[in-house]
Amino acid sequence: MKTAITEMFGIKYPIICGAMMWLCTPKLCAAVSNAGGMGNLTAGNYPTGDEFRGAIRETRRLTDMPFMVNVTLLPSVHITPEHHRSYLTICAEERVAGLEVSGTPLDKAAGIEYIDMLKKAGVRLFHKVGSVRHAVHAEKAGYDGIYAAGIEEGGHPLNDDVATMVLTPRIAETVGIPVVTVGGIADGRSLAAALALGAAAVMMATRFAATQECEVHDNIKQELIKRQEFETALICKSIGLQGRAIRNKVVEEVLSMEARGCGFEELIPLISGKRVKEAWKTGNIDIAPMMMGQSVGMVKDIPTCKELIERMAAQAREEIERVRNIF
Repeated sequence: MKTAITEMFGIKYPIICGAMMWLCTPKLCAAVSNAGGMGNLTAGNYPTGDEFRGAIRETRRLTDMPFMVNVTLLPSVHITPEHHRSYLTICAEERVAGLEVSGTPLDKAAGIEYIDMLKKAGVRLFHKVGSVRHAVHAEKAGYDGIYAAGIEEGGHPLNDDVATMVLTPRIAETVGIPVVTVGGIADGRSLAAALALGAAAVMMATRFAATQECEVHDNIKQELIKRQEFETALICKSIGLQGRAIRNKVVEEVLSMEARGCGFEELIPLISGKRVKEAWKTGNIDIAPMMMGQSVGMVKDIPTCKELIERMAAQAREEIERVRNIF
């Protein structure tokens, strides 16, 4: 498989792991990269610069293949703008292969000087967006690629609410840099579809949560297998922090509180990263929002990252050939 993304990074398959708080650690990151895809190390997992730098170096001990680092520039109780600037500086110093920026554009959140610093260090910059206008801004600011994130995705999709099927081709026809499809991706069929829509790769997180190398309690993995595509909800719309999560007791409570007009300070105790970390560790599926996408409906098993990626690639080839034979 050769696309602009596989050529840019020298990877075998155009399959990238998305950021997941507490889950995108060196073990999972390296497993994805060693399998021919591109792993993800989520900076927000690490409260200090030294711990973050240590995680980058631990990942390099586990793999000699490239991987992405995620820095999410969104409001947070514990992750400050100082943390963000530290993460970015360390990414430049460590010369990581690629940086996935979510939330506020890098030039606005930290300053154009950080884009210059990272590009001089050879770091490829990608911004995750949910609209054409934001993709255009990222290209003008100097980013190397775009993550086109549809409303189906887990995490924090843009409140334009545009689906992947429309967003990917609209962005691909508008910008001149590679596009990665995000949202609704979980198998070879969705990989083939994304390539047909003009993407150069896909990014998925929910599917990688249900792999053997992901360090999350087995109760969570089994829950992902059980859940269907309609069993997610958009929460925190009322406070400008829209997020898609699997429906559970705490998600229903958040939705009820939003309906009553509760604000950020009242909601934050229910959606905190501390709660999420406890859920992943204990396997309690009801104590925190599990930020997963609609692709959860396509999760049927718990393979290794290698099995998953190779299966996706083989299925994508089969689907592309099947469609070719129609014509």
